[in-house]
Amino acid sequence: MTGKVLVIDPVERQDLLKGLASEVRIGILKLLRTEGARNVNQIAEALALPQSTVSINLKILEDCGLIYTESQRAKKGSQKLCHSAFQEILISFAEPMADHLENMIEVSMPLGLYTQFDVKGPCGLCSRDGVIGLLDVPDTFLDPDRMKAGLLWFTRGYVEYQFPNNTLLKKAKPRALEFSMELSSEVPGTAANWPSDIFLEINQVDVGTWTSPGDFGDKRGVFTPDWWKLAGSQYGKLKNWRINEQGSFVDGVKISAVTLDDLGLDRHRSIRMRVGVKEDAEHPGGINIFGSGFGNYDQDIVLRIQI
Repeated sequence: MTGKVLVIDPVERQDLLKGLASEVRIGILKLLRTEGARNVNQIAEALALPQSTVSINLKILEDCGLIYTESQRAKKGSQKLCHSAFQEILISFAEPMADHLENMIEVSMPLGLYTQFDVKGPCGLCSRDGVIGLLDVPDTFLDPDRMKAGLLWFTRGYVEYQFPNNTLLKKAKPRALEFSMELSSEVPGTAANWPSDIFLEINQVDVGTWTSPGDFGDKRGVFTPDWWKLAGSQYGKLKNWRINEQGSFVDGVKISAVTLDDLGLDRHRSIRMRVGVKEDAEHPGGINIFGSGFGNYDQDIVLRIQI
């Protein structure tokens, strides 16, 4: 990832701004950029800080995507190396906040309201109250109680959602299309180092892939109900997919050259969004999608159209 440039909208990425709001964290980022990957002990020694302080701040930086980690063999077991994710971070004030909000169409889609699916087990659905149907049985995704789902997972395949194309009703030309959802990999139990290539497709156009680093279970999700076992997936990362005239981006990082024109929004009454893991994925690590009542963000899948 090193060498990439991140462009952020301060309205949408306040989590990232908070991640930068610390001399300690800025020091860590500068060290990783200039000296390369380092483990916790090396960072603590270079910055003359307690290891506990460094560990806490590394977790904040990793949660908002400013660094990433990988395990490497050491003399005794393994060690976790920390890498800087970006060469530059740019804050864009392309338009006033009021105009940004006024010219935005937003639709929130409940997790269980998918219109098509093709999934392979292990797979399942949960509501805030309990498991829906049978675990690891793909046909459970037909259960009418899926409408209550707050968490769904599968190993391969996809779920597809059909959003109204409100730009046609408003007779407005879209400037950008965004999808926001909380995602992680899926493994029996949990594993922080379990990469998975999660794809996004809009109106049958492959927009691009984001690689989830793992399936997170180090602590209970902020909104994950108490009945859900601690050994299960607890939360994901809130990812923002944006398609505009310049291309397609995840959290400001360009992932493909697909533009709005490629999606043909003026020719479709609906916007069909498909998300999942392909059979031939390089990292086929499954997918968890967290909705309202699960994870760290208590939101469903959100579509925003900037006009």
